[in-house]
Amino acid sequence: MAVLQADPAPPDTQVRRRPRERWTPYALLAPTLVLVAIFLLYPIGSVVYYSLFKYNVTKPRSNGFIGLENYQNMLGDQMFWDSLRFTTQWVVVEVGLQLVLGLGLALVINETFVGRSLARSLVFSPWAVAGVLTTTIWLLIYSPTTGFSRYLADIGIGSYGESPLIDGTSAFWAAVLAELWRGVPFFAILLLADLQTISQDLYEAAEVDGAGRLQRFWSVTLPHLKNAIILSTLLRAVWEFNNVDLLYTLTGGGPGNATMTLPLYVARMAVDAKEFGYGSALTVSAFLILAIFSIAYLKLSRVGREDKA
Repeated sequence: MAVLQADPAPPDTQVRRRPRERWTPYALLAPTLVLVAIFLLYPIGSVVYYSLFKYNVTKPRSNGFIGLENYQNMLGDQMFWDSLRFTTQWVVVEVGLQLVLGLGLALVINETFVGRSLARSLVFSPWAVAGVLTTTIWLLIYSPTTGFSRYLADIGIGSYGESPLIDGTSAFWAAVLAELWRGVPFFAILLLADLQTISQDLYEAAEVDGAGRLQRFWSVTLPHLKNAIILSTLLRAVWEFNNVDLLYTLTGGGPGNATMTLPLYVARMAVDAKEFGYGSALTVSAFLILAIFSIAYLKLSRVGREDKA
């Protein structure tokens, strides 16, 4: 009887790579790394570097290394704290209202009705309008001669020649309304895309269990939208924190400094006053604030993690 012999041991599968094969992945990644270094790391490094200098192009003789003096001056600058407070107020109000209104619009245009495609196009269209053009539209709306205030005055509400942009409180809400027109479609687009991925079987099962429309919203829709809401609010908070175009062209930070955000204050110091060193210090502080907020927000929201039973 023939004796069966075991197959010889397979050769070592850990084939030693040739030098060319080892370096190929790094060579393929090199162009991207170079672009990141040029367009991301270098600008950040430059801002940090100039924040340690007094740098004013109109006063070259006084320029030089001053260490952390710009940051010390910033901590004692009341305008810095006022602009940071207003920026926080602006972000909270804008993102909160945009989320609520965007979610409501997404729920409406997710339903089946006649003219739904047209309704979606109208909802999404403001998002495609450039920021400066958006401001131009709202400047005409708020104009005391061509805007709605003139027509309100015609029916006895208010006075002729008044504009909501001349008072600090009304200017804030006028800017909020203009930014809502542009920002709400962002939430509507993202949340509608996520709504369309929810299986109808979940709603049918909840309906069989006796859940009403509101209960289905809380138990099925919102849990499914959790990650989309967290990420969209984070992105929009960062964008609204850095909002410059609309506020700069609509109010310019005024009246007075009533609508002065931190990015607008950076523009005033770096562009208008030519204080690039101090403007760089303000920019670094804004970057650190956003970085800390983003990390804390993602940690607290536990985005991407499944809830444990």
